[in-house]
Amino acid sequence: MSDVQIGMAAALEQFSPRESIELAALAEQHGFSGQMAADHFQPWVPQQGQASFVWSVLASLAENTTGDLGPGVTCPSFRLHPAMVAQAAATLEATYPGRTWLGIGSGEALNEHIIGGYWPEAPERVRRMFEALEIIRKLFSGKDVKHSGEFFKLHTTRLWTLPDAPPPVYIASAGPYTSRKTGELADGLITPGASTDKLAGILDNFNQGARKAGKNPDEMPKLLQVHLSWAPTDEEALKNAMDQWPNGGMKFPKADVRSPFDFAQMAKLVREEDFEGRMVISSDPDVHRASLQKYVDAGFNRIYVHNVGRNQKEWIEVFGREVLPKLKG
Repeated sequence: MSDVQIGMAAALEQFSPRESIELAALAEQHGFSGQMAADHFQPWVPQQGQASFVWSVLASLAENTTGDLGPGVTCPSFRLHPAMVAQAAATLEATYPGRTWLGIGSGEALNEHIIGGYWPEAPERVRRMFEALEIIRKLFSGKDVKHSGEFFKLHTTRLWTLPDAPPPVYIASAGPYTSRKTGELADGLITPGASTDKLAGILDNFNQGARKAGKNPDEMPKLLQVHLSWAPTDEEALKNAMDQWPNGGMKFPKADVRSPFDFAQMAKLVREEDFEGRMVISSDPDVHRASLQKYVDAGFNRIYVHNVGRNQKEWIEVFGREVLPKLKG
């Protein structure tokens, strides 16, 4: 495998901080390149059972591994003010130089609505995200800055702990507008696994935005997060998906759902066929390898994989032996 990195998506919605750290170290031993750690205040469904503070876990992951790592993704515009996100990201990069990145998104009610207040429509959430990016960039400069915008105010201040170079900022994007603006304003793209046609459209829009800003999109990181279910039998792989990750079979936007218990009620409607085209469920490592290879061939150079079951150690060993070495960059 060359020219492409396969990392692990640390599902902090499912695993305790200690277990996540142990799994990350094991994954690195088996050839996984780094960690994308979920920033959740609540799990998707109650049976997942966890939701630790991503910045604390990232520091511990960094102490116990040597690869890249970052939040995938954090929202810098509701639960956390962009100044706090900038401080957290700068501190992490100052501590572990050259290894970290900052992934940001427009947020989901499941995590952001917990502080109360009005939950806006998607276009406003996107505007808030891009204004938050502006504040983060200003603070990464190391200069005294202030800000008075549509959504945020920042009195004259600066970041006092800074890395030698700021971490790159990647934006989670899936729609045409956000994908183009991501190419224009960010250092790279994060998007979830989808059909090759949809992903081709996302990459095309990202490339357009990058070229508009005078950047070469071929040289920019393109991160993909992939959920899958592997187990020794197809039946067990399906059972894991239905129990642990039914949200993967929900064919509707999820950004406005506020409670894991609401998701649990919706999960009762999920059927096996609902995962078709959304998540690969198979006991055959070659089926998973072929699926990941399609993403590599589509142009993604960093893929972070999450096996949705709790059979993590066995999955890491099988993929490290039978999948990762066979992928062609």
